[in-house]
Amino acid sequence: MRTIGLMSGTSLDGVDAAYVETDGENIARFGPTVTLPYAPSLRRDLRSLLDAAPGLDADDPFVADCARRLTERHAEAVAALNVAADLIGFHGQTILHRPASSPAVGTNRRGFTWQIGDAGLLARMTGIEVAWDFRSADVAAGGQGAPLVPIFHAVLCRNLPKPVAILNLGGVANVTFVGPGDGHSGELIAFDTGPANGPLDDWARRSTGEDYDRDGRLALSGSACGAVLSRLMAHPYLDAPPPKSLDRLDFTAALREAGAGDLSPADGAATLAAFCAVCVAAASRHFPEPPMQWLVAGGGRRNPALMRALASALDAPVRHVEVAGWDGDALEAQAFGVLAARVARRLPTTFPSTTGVPAPMCGGRLVGALL
Repeated sequence: MRTIGLMSGTSLDGVDAAYVETDGENIARFGPTVTLPYAPSLRRDLRSLLDAAPGLDADDPFVADCARRLTERHAEAVAALNVAADLIGFHGQTILHRPASSPAVGTNRRGFTWQIGDAGLLARMTGIEVAWDFRSADVAAGGQGAPLVPIFHAVLCRNLPKPVAILNLGGVANVTFVGPGDGHSGELIAFDTGPANGPLDDWARRSTGEDYDRDGRLALSGSACGAVLSRLMAHPYLDAPPPKSLDRLDFTAALREAGAGDLSPADGAATLAAFCAVCVAAASRHFPEPPMQWLVAGGGRRNPALMRALASALDAPVRHVEVAGWDGDALEAQAFGVLAARVARRLPTTFPSTTGVPAPMCGGRLVGALL
């Protein structure tokens, strides 16, 4: 299939689009990619939506307006690729993620996950069938609903020496461990490790007025606070066995209670970078064997402070995914192109070892361009 994968992460900087030729099990070719930034007004409103989401209803006019504008920007990204396609993989924008393991959900209750975006509108605007709603069926079945990209990582790693760990540094960090074999059962483990760019971006915004710590300059100019790090490492999430996943804001209270807010701008940024790295190191305890290398994707790989902290915390080489010939900026968008093909073919998209769903299942729904 000729697919277009679309992704908008918690950094809210824009929408990534990528062309992929795939049957969902193999990748014949990667094609052009594009990133369209969001207008400042849309980015501001989406950020407000992230903060307000726990108290909002799906039919709130503000939610509907943001979803429409977000979808229109996604349609513009599809047009910007200027390619013919059979299918779009549309993740939408996560504004709230509360899996069953989240303290916010409580005991004996199912989790929930909320992504905004109008798949029907996208299909009409582009004239292309859309695969969407990738997470909710997994959550309804008792899974975490995240991460979704591990099966894509397994396909990418088919010819790499194993075991290997693929680390994505978005607002939250997630890892995929791919062991020997085809990665479809037993050799594929994935979960969220802890905070990554999210708290760092928020800290930079409050401290400097910048949207993020450009080139890690703020963090590199400071020193991590050992006392704050020790308090943060006592968080029960880090010892909990996978599968497990996080919302971008799940560590907000812990950061406040640990005293991170009392640090200088530089020391606070350095502490948050170090915390991301020690969370990743703690996550490796859940692997059946040490990985031969860590391949790092996501915007965080461009932060030298994060990469330096990871290299110090981990016992194996830490490299950008580009060393494997992958495009670290387009990887998640490409993943949703592959996942869209899997949805169309009713192939599993999540697994017991990646989300905790009871059995391999195909999430996602399809909406036609003429509906």
